Amino acid sequence: MTNATEDGVMLTSDLPGRLHSGKIRDIYELPDDRLLVVATDRLSAFDVVMPGGVPRKGEVLTRLSAYWFERTRTVVPNAFIAVLEADNAAELGVDAPPEYYGRSMVMRRAQPLAIECVVRGYITGSGWSSYERDGMISGIRLAPGLAKSERLVDPLFTPTTKAEPPEHDAPMTYAEAETMFGEETANVLKLRSLALYRYGADVLRERGIILADTKFEFGMLDGEVTLIDEVMTPDSSRFWPVEGYEAGRDQPSFDKQPFRDWLETLDWDKQTPGPDLPPEIIEATSTRYQQAYELATGEPLPPPAKG
Repeated sequence: MTNATEDGVMLTSDLPGRLHSGKIRDIYELPDDRLLVVATDRLSAFDVVMPGGVPRKGEVLTRLSAYWFERTRTVVPNAFIAVLEADNAAELGVDAPPEYYGRSMVMRRAQPLAIECVVRGYITGSGWSSYERDGMISGIRLAPGLAKSERLVDPLFTPTTKAEPPEHDAPMTYAEAETMFGEETANVLKLRSLALYRYGADVLRERGIILADTKFEFGMLDGEVTLIDEVMTPDSSRFWPVEGYEAGRDQPSFDKQPFRDWLETLDWDKQTPGPDLPPEIIEATSTRYQQAYELATGEPLPPPAKG
C-alpha cells in the first residue's frame, strides 16, 4: 500500500482518504472529524524535497511531537489524540499496515490558521541576517552589538506567513498578525507560543540541549486557539548542544542544519530537483535525529514496527 524502499524508508504514503500531501507529512481523513497525520522520511531544505529519505526520521518527528503534546496539554490545548500503534489501531479505527505505526498520529480536526508562530531565544538563521541588515527582527528593534548565536534577553515572537510551495514564508510583524487575526487571537497565539518555548527550553537545557528557536502551528478547534502539527522537533527547531556553546559563531546542532550547510557547498540553484544525497549525509542526519529524540525524552527511540 505504500512506496517504501527496501531499507524501510517511507518516501510516499498511500491510504484511502488523502486530504493533503506536504513536504514531509501526508494527511488523511478519518471518521468522527479526526485526521491521520503520517510523517514520512522525506527530507526537505529551501522548500525543496530531496530525492532520498532519512531512516526513522518520520518516527522521530511523530514520537517527539507526541512527547511534547502530552506534557503541555494542561497549559496549551492541542489536537493530539494518539500515536498509531499495533495495539491501538483497531480502537482508533485505522486500517493501515505496520510501516505506518509509530510515524502516524491521530488528531482532532482543526481549522488551521495561516501563520507560522516562530519563537527565537537566540539570534541565528534568518533572524541574524535580518539583524545584521537593519538591527531588527520582524519589526522588533534589538540592542546594537549582539553577536551571532547570542542568547536574547527575552524570547521573541517573530511570526511569518504560511505559504505553499513554490512561495516562501515571509516575515511579518506582530501588528500585521493583529490585522490578520484580530487583537485577541494574535495575543493568544503570541502568549501560547512563548509559553511553549519557555517550557521546552527549560526541559531541554536540563538535558544538554539549547532550544535556539522553534516554530508552532495553531488552528481553531471548538472556538479555541489549539496547537496542531508538530512540536519542538529537529525539523521545526534548532537544537544546539549546551556543551561547547559559545556566542559569536555557528553552533553544532542536532537538527538538519549540517545537511543544509552541505547543500550550500554545492553548485545547486535551490530549485527542484534536489541533489542526490550521499550515504554519509543520510546516515549522519538519521543519527542526529535519533540523538535529538533520546536526549530530549531521556529514552531510546522504540524499535520500528514489524510486519
